[in-house]
Amino acid sequence: MSMPRQADLQFLASLVEAGKLKPVIEREYALAETAAALGHVAAGHTQGKVVIAV
Repeated sequence: MSMPRQADLQFLASLVEAGKLKPVIEREYALAETAAALGHVAAGHTQGKVVIAV
């Protein structure tokens, strides 16, 4: 796994702030549903990001 560079992260953050880059959130799970979230990802059904709300 590669480590992101600070300059790259700042560039991406500026795109998000400008509304030019929007992450696709497929589904949000509660913390208590973490096992279900991991199962969903492991099954290969994701087409966006899976969020676990804390």
